[in-house]
Parts: sequence; structure tokens; C-alpha cells
Amino acid sequence: MFTGIIEELGEVVAIENQDDAKRITFAGAVTTVDLNRGDSIAICGACLTAVEIEGNRFTADVMNETLRLTNLGDLRVGDKVNLERAMNAATRFGGHMVLGHVDGVGEVISREPSENWDWVRIRIPADLMKYVVLKGSITLDGISLTVNEVGEDFVGLSLIPETLRLTTLGSKQPGDKINVEADVMAKHIERLLEARSGK
Repeated sequence: MFTGIIEELGEVVAIENQDDAKRITFAGAVTTVDLNRGDSIAICGACLTAVEIEGNRFTADVMNETLRLTNLGDLRVGDKVNLERAMNAATRFGGHMVLGHVDGVGEVISREPSENWDWVRIRIPADLMKYVVLKGSITLDGISLTVNEVGEDFVGLSLIPETLRLTTLGSKQPGDKINVEADVMAKHIERLLEARSGK
């Protein structure tokens, strides 16, 4: 489980294509400090397992299902990625409950920069819009964010300088893909209501 508070902007340093998967190596000086083989780490919001660690680099196996359902299949060497280690009992819970299970892939549709912040709109898959509420939480590329606008098929976000500096949202442009994880609480409530109504 994660909080959606990105620890650092890492980098893709190697990609090994396999028949039914990819083995990707990432660099991150902060997240590798106490990272152990078998630990979970969120890469742009997708929970992966560190299978090899050497210095400030770690490698993860990315299966076809993950490549298909996230934007990780589009990664190239040199790309920046959001990194967050799994939370522990002493972690400050500054974001919201994030599982690292990507529900779908959205797309940046516009961004309006200003002197101190950027206004960004991101198209959300239609089946996930029912979980989006104004001032509620959403996870985009692993970042816990507050929804400032809800459109028919998009959300609007006001991004502060810290978010722009420390995450991939600082450089994403219209047309770029974004991993989306809806609020798990909303999904649980929906499931309970369906069970109650007999659907």
C-alpha cells in the first residue's frame, strides 16, 4: 500500500524485452537506500516488485498484463518516472490510500501554466468517472491529487510548484498518457451497494 506522495523522480536506465514481459531497470537515489529484494515499489502508480538491486538501481519484471493496462509499456530509456516505496507503520499518511493497482490509462488534454502553478485537465476512462468527486482524491501516475474540476470525461487539477518539480506531471504534455487509480473506498462502497440491492 502507498500514500501517493512521490519520494523522487527516478529514471529508466535499461529495458530488456522478453517474449511475454519486459525487465526494466530504474535509478533512484532515495528509494534504493533501504530497498530490499522482493519489496514493493510504485512506478508511476503501478506496484512492482524489486527483483535486483545494485547501488542506486533496481530492476523489476513487468508482465504483459501490466504493460497492457498501464503506460509502462511506453517507457523508453531516459524517461523520468515517479517512485514511491510501500508505506510502513511509521509513514506519515500525507496523501490517501493508494493500492498501486492501476484501473486505466488517461490522457493529458490541456495545460495552462501560470507564474506559480499549472492548471491541467486529464481525460479519464469513462468507466472510472463515476468514482470521481469534486474535492475528492484521485491517483494519477502514482500521485495523490485533489480533484478541482469534474467534467463529463475529464478532471481539472491545480498543480503546485512542488508537484511540478518532483513528479512527471511537471513535464507531461497534451497527448501524454497517465496511469489512473480511482479511490478504492468509492469502489468498495459501490460493491457493497450492489450486493445490498442484489445486483
